[in-house]
Amino acid sequence: MSLPESPAQSARDRLLGAASVLFYNDGIAGTGIDAIVKKAGVAKKSLYNNFESKAELVATYLEIRHDEWLALYARRVQQASTPKEGVMAVFLAYEDHAEFAYERGFRGCGLLNAAAELPAGAPGRVAVRGHKEQVESILTTHLLTMMDGHEAKAQRMARHFSFLLEGAMSRAGLEGNGECVRQAKAMAAGMMEAFEG
Repeated sequence: MSLPESPAQSARDRLLGAASVLFYNDGIAGTGIDAIVKKAGVAKKSLYNNFESKAELVATYLEIRHDEWLALYARRVQQASTPKEGVMAVFLAYEDHAEFAYERGFRGCGLLNAAAELPAGAPGRVAVRGHKEQVESILTTHLLTMMDGHEAKAQRMARHFSFLLEGAMSRAGLEGNGECVRQAKAMAAGMMEAFEG
């Protein structure tokens, strides 16, 4: 996912849009500054006027990816009227992410792909972990309501669902579509029905 391109965009937005597409398509290490500048249609100086380094551009890219997922979730959760539907909104947001019209097709979670390229302890990896923890927290919140405040059970099921989502996204990235995420969503629905029953 990336910012739409338009002539009215600032150089910063054009650089972020280009970096988002290229980082997702080719990876962070595989994307040089020259490629970003060329795709953005700006002078190289514009990059350094807007970002101290490629590392800062990467950090901003990770923030944008996180915000994009939160927006997908926010749209889905608006339609939820029960805690169970709130949990399903998380899975639907992942499905929306997998079915987005990427320039070269779906390659899995952009955040995890980026984290895999960064060294242990790098700020980007910490940011990605924070995103994943926030998703798990969202799941826990919905499940706590569904489970009448049984915190340990809600946290355990949220952890299961988080692992289910990440596995589904990895596999979906290999297969290039959201079918695995839909299957994970059905598994999660079955687990919640078993709890309610």
